[in-house]
Amino acid sequence: MTKLAIMGAMEEEITPLLEYFTDIKKNQYANNIYYECKLNNLDVVIAYSKIGKVFSTLTASTMIQKFGCDTLLFSGVAGGINPKLKIGDLIVASKLSQHDLDITAFGHPHGYVPGGDIYVNTDHKLNQIALEVANENGLELIEGIIATGDQFVCDEKRKEFIANTFNADALEMEGASVAVVCDALDVPCMILRAISDTADMDAEFNFDKFLEDSAKKSASFLMKVVQKLV
Repeated sequence: MTKLAIMGAMEEEITPLLEYFTDIKKNQYANNIYYECKLNNLDVVIAYSKIGKVFSTLTASTMIQKFGCDTLLFSGVAGGINPKLKIGDLIVASKLSQHDLDITAFGHPHGYVPGGDIYVNTDHKLNQIALEVANENGLELIEGIIATGDQFVCDEKRKEFIANTFNADALEMEGASVAVVCDALDVPCMILRAISDTADMDAEFNFDKFLEDSAKKSASFLMKVVQKLV
């Protein structure tokens, strides 16, 4: 590994990550700020993309192609749709889908696009490191399927559709697009999320109340993973 990318979608998701670093250099590019820093001898670039698949695709592509990152870790929050997941629980994506990608009118299944697939896999080795970190620190980490879409889902029927159609455990707005970029450019990636809300609850109330704590929990865990990579 020569350079590590660490991504979040929102400023709140990378703020706790930046606290682990000193001597940070800000680099403005493509209407975003990229924070270049070091951890021991490891070069690290940190950025938040802004919410949604388009912005996260742009940021992931930039971190890989402009800044030369060859491994990407994503830290953030998600809505839980597996009833076993509670607020604050951690999940690492084994694979991801785009739940709002719909060309079923042409006879294709939900989430499928010609030339692609319904699911995109993350890096098995990175996920195994995450599971080892969880075991060593007495933390519970679920490896499961995450569904991505450009909508904040707080409707029970929509939640059930996503759970049943994609066998998804959690949903968010950036992971699958980041994973597609990494897969296409042959860059290993890990998508880590802490549950900040459950999709059938009042979205605004839960999101405002638990975003900061869940983002901190995800960041803290991710930095334990980073220590294994140094």
